[in-house]
Amino acid sequence: MNWALRRQLFYVFIVILLALLIAFLIIFPQFNKPPTCSDGIQNGNETGIDCGGSCPNACLSQVIKPAVLWERAFEVVPGRYNAVAYIVNYNKTYAAEKVSYRFRFADENNIFIASRDGVATIPPGTSFAIFEPAIGVGNSIPVYTTFEFTSTPNWIQVSQDKINQLKILFSNITLSGENTAPKLSATVTNGSLFKIPDLNVVSILYDTSGNAVSVSNTYLNELDPLQALDINFTWPQLFSTPVVKKEFLPIYDIFSVQLQ
Repeated sequence: MNWALRRQLFYVFIVILLALLIAFLIIFPQFNKPPTCSDGIQNGNETGIDCGGSCPNACLSQVIKPAVLWERAFEVVPGRYNAVAYIVNYNKTYAAEKVSYRFRFADENNIFIASRDGVATIPPGTSFAIFEPAIGVGNSIPVYTTFEFTSTPNWIQVSQDKINQLKILFSNITLSGENTAPKLSATVTNGSLFKIPDLNVVSILYDTSGNAVSVSNTYLNELDPLQALDINFTWPQLFSTPVVKKEFLPIYDIFSVQLQ
């Protein structure tokens, strides 16, 4: 082998070596990516695909299905009803947003009357209400009301510190006009340093037996940190039985709540 051929082979070897090096630098990172919670693979300390371990999303095996304690429809005026489902989320630090649901209504013969679909946020570790107003049922009377979630919640962990700090308080609670035009007044206070947008407050009234008598809601565009606002609920019809207890359930998207 002469000197010129050896030199040519040396140059070919160098080119091949550089090509292999470049290929290694391009391909190796693709196979050596650090585990993430969105790569579609169970890796790292995950207990499922992109869930569990240090991932914010919980695996379905980690969570308890929310319990629907009761669901009811309450007449507002003839042909119009408000519906509410009273639910408990037993998952202390897991919440879910954009969960689809459906109310269904049937008459005394269990004949379908109407339905109402919606989307809700499930707050972490608490009782909450899902409220649908002014459902038209025509001349029918909804005797049976059913509620169900129609999509599987995507459970996301919320920091315990945020949960502990978020406090919505109710005071100055007064129910007047029970025999004429019922009106419930209260003061809602944001006891935290978080700004709470799109706050919907559901009020449920109970009789001496603990049965729900009626329900209503009011909406606030936002509640600033440490802010207190007066809120009111009214009913166009009298109650069927005396009211002895008032419950307020604040509804908001905990993922949209931010420190100010």
